[in-house]
Amino acid sequence: MVKINQLSVFFPTYNEEGNIANTVLAAKEVLEKVADKWEIIIVNDGSTDGTQEIAEGLRKEDERIRVENHKKNRGYGGALQTGFYAAKYDWIVYNDADGQFDFGETTKFIEKKDEADVFIGYRIKRKDAITRVAFAKGWALALFVFFGLKLKDVDCGFKMIKREVIEKIPKLESERGAMINAELAIKAKKYGFKIKQIGVHHYPRKAGRPTGASIRVIIKSFVDLLRLWKKLS
Repeated sequence: MVKINQLSVFFPTYNEEGNIANTVLAAKEVLEKVADKWEIIIVNDGSTDGTQEIAEGLRKEDERIRVENHKKNRGYGGALQTGFYAAKYDWIVYNDADGQFDFGETTKFIEKKDEADVFIGYRIKRKDAITRVAFAKGWALALFVFFGLKLKDVDCGFKMIKREVIEKIPKLESERGAMINAELAIKAKKYGFKIKQIGVHHYPRKAGRPTGASIRVIIKSFVDLLRLWKKLS
């Protein structure tokens, strides 16, 4: 098994009391095998359930687990910003906290770590509602038309990024879920970083419900995309 020297992992989390403990403990088990130094950051994005209490309990059990709490819900983009800028190690992995990915597949990224700067997972067989899948196809087309990005699944919540990328590209600004992933890929490409796509498996949710797929959010995401295109053109 290929190992990595340093790895920061963070989980953007909102009302995931039914998933967060299992997700973090599964990641911890993998990290013990693949990384010499590691940390896990739980970004609690203003949860209104028991997520914060569970996260703090995990932190008390292991000093390598940290918790970043938002007093109010900032959205997926805001949670990702906090995770990226709080990470301290050379490589950063982020993964959704809902348990829909097998964190063990991080090894797919680690094995290729010398081949790119940004690794974007794509869901081999997506386990989401048809409306979310349809939006993803339209979003991918827009990214190609406006930015020349040809990505299978830019919004997949499983990625590995070299910390150098986060340090050198302009500060991420997007608060909305759909836009933050696009902004990261667009800016990384513009600043000459290499992007590689790797297939990962996707599983149905075990608890809770997804957020961020409302018509209002989708429309605003496309508006934000146009604004970014004008800004970078």
